[in-house]
Order: sequence, then structure tokens, then C-alpha cells
Amino acid sequence: MARFGFQHWLSVFLAIIGTSGTFASSHAPRATWPNGPFVTSGRWIQDAAGSTVTYVGVNWPGSLDAMIPEGLQYQSVESIVSRIKSLGMNVIRLTYATEMIDQYYDNEQTDVTIQKALTDALGQDNGGSVYDKIISNNPSFNTSTTRLEVYDAIAAECAKQEIYVHLDNHVSRAGWCCSPLDGNSWWGDEYFNVANWTRGLSFMATRGKTWTNLMSMSLRNELRIPLTSASVANTYTWEQWYSYVKQGADAINKANADVLVFLSGLNSDQDLSPVVNGTALTPGTATFNRDDFSGYGNKLVLELHAYDNIIGPGPSNCTAVEEKLFNAGFKALTDDAANQFPMVLTEFGLVQNGTSAQDPYISCLLDYVPSRNAGWMIWQLGGSYYIREGIGDFDESWGLLNHDWTDWRSSDFINNSLTPAVKNTFTINNDPDPNSSSPGTSNNESKGANRRSMLAPGLFDLPLPLHVAILTILAIMFY
Repeated sequence: MARFGFQHWLSVFLAIIGTSGTFASSHAPRATWPNGPFVTSGRWIQDAAGSTVTYVGVNWPGSLDAMIPEGLQYQSVESIVSRIKSLGMNVIRLTYATEMIDQYYDNEQTDVTIQKALTDALGQDNGGSVYDKIISNNPSFNTSTTRLEVYDAIAAECAKQEIYVHLDNHVSRAGWCCSPLDGNSWWGDEYFNVANWTRGLSFMATRGKTWTNLMSMSLRNELRIPLTSASVANTYTWEQWYSYVKQGADAINKANADVLVFLSGLNSDQDLSPVVNGTALTPGTATFNRDDFSGYGNKLVLELHAYDNIIGPGPSNCTAVEEKLFNAGFKALTDDAANQFPMVLTEFGLVQNGTSAQDPYISCLLDYVPSRNAGWMIWQLGGSYYIREGIGDFDESWGLLNHDWTDWRSSDFINNSLTPAVKNTFTINNDPDPNSSSPGTSNNESKGANRRSMLAPGLFDLPLPLHVAILTILAIMFY
């Protein structure tokens, strides 16, 4: 009887609260998505209202030879974005090559059309065929559509479906990544021109100002020791990393002060320990200092990659997996860190086949990262590339989608591993670690929607008689 009475009065109370929205709406309207710009507070990303935001998404490559985001010969932009949305994800990591911006400036500040880009990358016949398919799937595109306008279109569709865009500077010279011999490894490498790199960051940050949902940008994907030049390899140090990171971050922030800036580490972005621990950036003695990022120290986020399964099965000991991630940089999420930051695992993945859902290494990652309230973006979305390493229509076995982007490659992994991990990540664990700080909000949803801030105005901005009635009902419910 008491149980029935509680449920009955609770339903009445919730009904009144729902009705109260009509009274309170003029006083406290809900923030308009995406409610930016975002900032950081300790280990949390927060929106303009102070609500916690956690990134959960997928990589969408656009940095290979054609320098056009993949898959458009098979599906429309709208259809692809809808696929991402169906997973419950809220962000894409959209990659680009510095070469695209270099060509823009070399071409009298005019971007290359997608028709020419495809012909250059695939040849006249194959390029023309792929172009025709893209136009058929995306009728808003035509012979004058440029690569950058495709990026614009993707950003616009993502905004329409309430998905954030994170831009990733993946490579300098367009192509498949990553090798220590590809000339893209480190500042000063064969194709990694520092001035062109900062110009490219500034250019994309500026262009992204027209996108309502560009919330963050990375400085560079998977920095690694370059084996093309001994003299350049000798500069592969934390001290040099810090010098260049400050240049890149300044370039982005000067062009677009709203976006977050993601910092990646050494060893193909598998190590950020000196930054987190506040130890010397060797061979020098200086340490990481937010004050060196004048005026935007609250815009910095750390990113790591996890690929212990890249050349074979990954470890199945979850404790070992967790310890490695913690030591690499996830310690930044705790009070033990000398420098606290939000952390996003921006790349990890696996071959999508019939046993993907049972992969122990990925299961460890998909358990641990959400439990730490950290963001993540899986590699990668699509099942094929326009061209990769000289092979046209290259099949991507790590892609979530099948070759023609029409369905999931492994529905078992999607349904039983990925989608549950998405949901788990959006549930705030108020004490993810004995040494971790508290979330920026008291709610348990990490999607930029603070239920406390929605309910409080609905209750306390009411006319006095209704306010009294609600308090009376509360008294009956609990006493």
C-alpha cells in the first residue's frame, strides 16, 4: 500500500513538474545545442552552462589521397551521419591533410574541385566513375563543388543531427598513416613543414568558425620517430615537442578562440606521461605549464591511442591494459596528477568480423574508458576508401560499416559491445577513482543536458500557490 501510494504521488509530482515547464519557460529557456564554446575544468569538459560533456564517437577519414571524406560514392552525407546518430554517438573525428590547404594557397587561394581531386587520385576513368556516383548520392554537389565544401556539408549535416565535429590534422602529405618512413612523422620530416602546418591549423580553425558544431581540433595525429633523416630524428624529444605544440596551439587559438585544442603525445600518441606527471620535458629541465598557453589554459584536452592489437591479438589481462593506459596519461583524470586534464581515447579499433564482440582487449578498453568518465572515438567508420596505398576501392576490415557502407560489418559487435559502451559512457560515475575529482555537475547524464538546472527553474519560478502545492505533495511523499 505504501509502495503504491509513493508511486502514485510521484507520478502526480512529475506531472506537475512537466506542466510547470509552461510557467517557467519564459524565465529559464533550455540552452540551444551545442551550447558552446566548451571549456575544461580540471578533468572535465564543460559546456557554456557548466554541464559535463563527454565525447563518444567515431573516426571519419578524409586525409587519404583524394582528400575527400570517404564513402560518398556509396552513401549520402545525410545517410552516413544518420548511421552515426543511430549508435547514440555525439561526435565525429574528421581527419584532413595539410596538403589540402597547401594546394589551396598554391592555387591562388582556390580549392580543388572534388571532380579534379578524384581524377588526380584515381585516374581519369576511375575518378570520373566515382565522381558520378558521389553526385548521384549527393545531388547538392556538382562540378564546381570543392573538397572544403564537402567538409562544410558534413559539418552542416552533423549540426542538423546534433553531432559535434572534432577536426584532426592527420598527416601533412595526403595518404595512409602511419609509418616512421612516410615523411609525415615529426616536425621537419620530409613532408612535415612547420610553417605549412601552423598555416593549415589556422586555416581550418578559421573556416570552422562558420560551423556551429566545430568544438575542438587536434594538433597532430600520432607523432613518431622519423626514420627518413638522422638529423630530424635527433630532434624527437619532449623538449622539441613542447616547443612545437605551443606554436600549433597558438595558431588554432588565435584563429578561433572558441575551440578546444587536443594535445597528442609521443610514441604514436601512446605516451603523455611527462605532461601529466609534471616531470622534465627532456633533454631540457622545463615542465609543462598551462601559463605557457596564455589566455586559453582552460581549452586544453589530452588524447591517446590504444593499439596493442595492431599486429596480433591484444592483451586479455584487463588490469594490465588499465595500468598501461593510466601510466600513459589516464592518470590526468585523478587528483594524483600534477596536471589534470580531460582525456579522450581518440583511436582504437579492431577487425570487424564474427568474433569482434568477444575480443578481450577491446572489451577491456570499452569497460575501462567509460568507467573513468573519459571520452573515446573508435577507428573507423567506413568499410572502404576511394584509394589507399595505390589500391582503388580498398576494403577496410576495421570499418564499422561494410564495403559499400550499407550496413554494419559486424552487427554482433555493434549491438553487444559498441552500443552498450556508448550508453555506459554517458552515465557519469560520480566517484570513478578514489583520487578523482567530482564532475562539474550533480547530474548523472554527460551530454550537456543538466537535469538539475532544468528542474530547478521549473520548481522555483512557479506562482506561489503551485509552489506550495508541490511542497505539500513532497511532504506527503516522504513523511
